[in-house]
Amino acid sequence: MSQRHHDLVIIGTGSGNSIIGPEFDDLDIAIMERGVFGGTCLNVGCIPTKMFVYPSDIAEEAAHADRLGLSFTAPQVHWREIRDRIFGRIDQIPPAGEKYRRESPNVTVYAGTARFVGDKTLDTGTGDTVTADRIVIAAGGRPRLLDIEGLDKADPTRGVHTNDTVMRLDELPERMIIIGGGYIGAEFAHVFDALGTEVTWLVRRDAVLRFEDETVSESFTALAQDRFDLRLNASPHKAVYDGAAWTLSCTSDDGDFDVSAPVVLLAIGREPNTDLLDVAAGGIATHPDGRIVVDEFQRTNVEGVYALGDISSDYELKHVANREAKTVKYNLAHSDAPQATDHRVVPHAVFANPQIASFGKTEQELREVGTPYLVKVQKYGDVAYGWAMEDEVGLVKVLADPGTRRLLGAHLMGYQASSLIQPLIQAAQFEQTVDAVAAEPYWIHPALSEVIENALLGLDEPNS
Repeated sequence: MSQRHHDLVIIGTGSGNSIIGPEFDDLDIAIMERGVFGGTCLNVGCIPTKMFVYPSDIAEEAAHADRLGLSFTAPQVHWREIRDRIFGRIDQIPPAGEKYRRESPNVTVYAGTARFVGDKTLDTGTGDTVTADRIVIAAGGRPRLLDIEGLDKADPTRGVHTNDTVMRLDELPERMIIIGGGYIGAEFAHVFDALGTEVTWLVRRDAVLRFEDETVSESFTALAQDRFDLRLNASPHKAVYDGAAWTLSCTSDDGDFDVSAPVVLLAIGREPNTDLLDVAAGGIATHPDGRIVVDEFQRTNVEGVYALGDISSDYELKHVANREAKTVKYNLAHSDAPQATDHRVVPHAVFANPQIASFGKTEQELREVGTPYLVKVQKYGDVAYGWAMEDEVGLVKVLADPGTRRLLGAHLMGYQASSLIQPLIQAAQFEQTVDAVAAEPYWIHPALSEVIENALLGLDEPNS
């Protein structure tokens, strides 16, 4: 075992990898990775999931094209071709990224599970111990598991999966049980159902996507009940595998029941990797849920140690991790005049079908604290392009301050909601009034974006 000192250590090769740039060529840098180079988003998260979502969207739209006077035969789904096309592209990137870093003259790559063993001191997991002047913790998180025998670990050979493994299935399963009512469950329920799997979806609350605005959550839940075998207020308490399929014994408000399928997907959320890093041994403070405590400059309570992304952030979002990485990069080079991360307007999207996109306060949050607000819900089907689509589900909900007439939040559900929300994000970020945004720019007619214009024009009745 050897010991070595570095100027800078970065733990995690997702957004943390982007910190290394020419401005740090004079530093001796170490980067550590316990898994696949490139992090969650590239390998098992945002990018591959959306590459599955896109063909699933096509299949789902074709299945409901009769409303437009069209009909198609049932799609022939070639699962392995879909899977291999996706990972044939993705799997080339991590080795190339790691090779690039290993060939960088001032960068040392440690492939192992790092853990703190003292103040700014790390066991690399490769038999070496390193110290550093500065450390950036960008080690992300991992799927949460259930405290139920059989479902307490991913076991792909017996059909128990998380998002880390389910996209690598050799065959499209005839049946699947999905546990969890958040965005991971919603996206994979859409993917597998659209491609032909019979999905049973277990959600322990009374609605899907409970963190969304109530209008969106209620509307999406109603659609999900029509599409899937959705069991609300339901939780498994026992799992039995017979060699071919799992039988889950569940409790619900409607009584006990069993469900069976060869594949079970655990989609109950994620947890930060702070325990794997043993950050307490480094004197680093954490929140009760395990996230590292950071200030607005991404600094931990230990001088010279920063954290970013899912391991510390309130937002488990790649675009937030990227923004926080930019903050850390700047502050490493300008520690005497640091900049704060701007978290004022943080949007997110759920790539289910229909899509959901949102930022800011929900109506229930405003109501609970007694904040006055204006609200308008505009249906996609009320504008010309929505008519063309025969859209009956899409909606835009905007909330604004009646005094300043600035946006407090926006919540969309429908076709390309993740793109359609962008002008509202910019309006909130630049603190524009809803009147200026609605009236001053041209809105292309008859583009679907007119639903945004009409929602803003409808914000004229105070509600409190």
